[in-house]
Amino acid sequence: MRKKYSPINPKCPHLLHGGDYNPEQWIDTPKIWDEDMRLMKLAHCNAMSVGIFSWVMYEPEEGKFHFDWMDRVMDMLAENDIYAILATPSGAKPAWMSHKYPEIRRVLRDGRREHHHARHNHCFTSPVYREKVRIINTELAERYGKHPALLLWHVSNEYGGECHCDLCYAAFRGWLKKRYGSLDTLNRAWWSTFWSHRYTDWDQIEPKDDSVHGLMLDWRRFVTDQTVDFFLHEVRPLKEITPDIPVTVNMMGTFPGLNYWKFAPHLDVISWDSYPRWHGTDEDWVLAAYTGFVHDLNRSLKGGKPFMLIESTPSATNWMEIGRPKRPGMHLLSSLQAVAHGSDTVQYFQWRKSRGSAEKFHGAVVDHAGHEHTRVFRDVAELGEIMEKLDPVVGTSVEPEVAIIFDWENRWALNQARGPRNRDKNHDQRCVLHYRPFWMRGIPVDIIDMDCNFSKYKLLMAPMLYMVRPGPEEHIERFVKNGGIFVATYLTGIVNETDLCFLGGFPGPLRKVLGIWAEETDVFYDHQEQSILLADGNALGLSGEYAVRHYADIIHPEGAEVLATYGHDFYAGQPALTVNHFGQGEAYYIASRNDDRFLSEFYGALQKKLNLKRALEADLPEGVSAQLRTDGQREFVFLLNFKPDTQAVHLDGEVLTDLLTGESIQVKLQLPGYGSRVLERGR
Repeated sequence: MRKKYSPINPKCPHLLHGGDYNPEQWIDTPKIWDEDMRLMKLAHCNAMSVGIFSWVMYEPEEGKFHFDWMDRVMDMLAENDIYAILATPSGAKPAWMSHKYPEIRRVLRDGRREHHHARHNHCFTSPVYREKVRIINTELAERYGKHPALLLWHVSNEYGGECHCDLCYAAFRGWLKKRYGSLDTLNRAWWSTFWSHRYTDWDQIEPKDDSVHGLMLDWRRFVTDQTVDFFLHEVRPLKEITPDIPVTVNMMGTFPGLNYWKFAPHLDVISWDSYPRWHGTDEDWVLAAYTGFVHDLNRSLKGGKPFMLIESTPSATNWMEIGRPKRPGMHLLSSLQAVAHGSDTVQYFQWRKSRGSAEKFHGAVVDHAGHEHTRVFRDVAELGEIMEKLDPVVGTSVEPEVAIIFDWENRWALNQARGPRNRDKNHDQRCVLHYRPFWMRGIPVDIIDMDCNFSKYKLLMAPMLYMVRPGPEEHIERFVKNGGIFVATYLTGIVNETDLCFLGGFPGPLRKVLGIWAEETDVFYDHQEQSILLADGNALGLSGEYAVRHYADIIHPEGAEVLATYGHDFYAGQPALTVNHFGQGEAYYIASRNDDRFLSEFYGALQKKLNLKRALEADLPEGVSAQLRTDGQREFVFLLNFKPDTQAVHLDGEVLTDLLTGESIQVKLQLPGYGSRVLERGR
């Protein structure tokens, strides 16, 4: 039975609502601080992130600290019953530090050291920068560790990027020595005899040779490990001085530069920054499915524990090519979507618009007009008032029966491969397309990596699992043997953990469980298509013809049953969809990149076969999402309409109660355009 998790910090057993607050930008106009407190209360905000980019205000000269202004801010927050999510300022170093200690500035891949500019451009290896971070974080923890406003540590800001300085290269070579032990082992693992790239001295190794895929894959692993090591160094004084204050790092969804699974064990709570491009080229419901996928990823990083939506925009996003303001209703809808998928917070960048510089036109709760009489402020206040009524939801989660493997290292390897098609690999988008049929049916899904435990799921999907590390193939076999259903696709089981192709036939170590041999892969130009034809009387009950684009594996059954064949070309009539009965379970192989209609109908058949639990036993109109949160006793259903038109949901007699109004609903529910309802089952 799903348990109820504790609040992020028991000091505040409510959903958190607030945003990034930068009072230092208004330090010369303290009356604005007073006005901010009044407006925060009007907007029903209870937690503000402060100090994110405040280092130079804390330490305008080396070793000379000025905290009086933050003392006042922290006191004002406490006096107004608002908590502080206090940040460490390492994301933006002071100019004096960059000029006095040039080694802390990153070096680009071409060897040029960056000038002081922007943010997020420090060297994670530099002992000087690490020491400066230790000093400022110690000062913050000692000064504010017992302050009544302190709720959470927000460590740095959006970690990312890499440095190619001598310090980082030395650290990388040390990392490689620890991993491989000898140059002979490394050379074999990287297949470095290719193009005479064999290394005869550790100092010859520089991560600049994209033709040696094992090298570049290990560099990406090192960048993650070195960033995590920097984080652990940064957080050490916080944990020593304030052991009861939880820590988080604001992450960036499916950001390709870091493997977030390596951060998860070290964080008390997961948080991420969400900026969908609403009202753009795709329909909003299509984007909502992608956003739901990333919400579920963040929930899955801690095994189902609620996460934090720590940044979102209440209106427009200025760094997009076209940053449209949210249409009426979208702010409430998109914020409740995060809560529906497991967030216990809704927070914004930013609280008050910066008067100048790069983010002066980024959306904010308080506009340049400086008052509450704006549409955006009213939208935020409406959400805040609703969130105050959702205390029963805090700490609840969901126990999905379905999981998708979305593995960072697999994506790195797939993206750097040269062939068979060097465009439109789109691994994350393909994972979302396999996720979307479940999102549209209200079936919860976990997003996991290949080293996670599969045993609790009924259905496991691994789109384009190009890399298979040692271990997961045994877990997949055991999963299927014990009765699970496994779904793999084209480009599966091609390389090992150092990006060497498996010998003896693809899909490598998964060949046995899938019961097929993939001989070659046909790829198509954008104007070309293939098709698959479902076999008469197949076990899934599917029929007809489906379009194929981009990829088609030419496969041979080795015990698998053929469910569909290709429609034309030299491999017409050969298998395109198979199922292998393995132990008590089944393993499906989708050999081609099929259209959305196929994925919807294929997974719909598996849903019925497995009797997967849905958030709501009702047929949902296109664009309406149903998400479930529960503590094992009370169940909360979030109904969300991501279309601009009113849509009806027929409940088939199930009794639901509106958690906000107490209204009982059991026949039909009308959802206005961009409308939402929070319902409790069986109360």
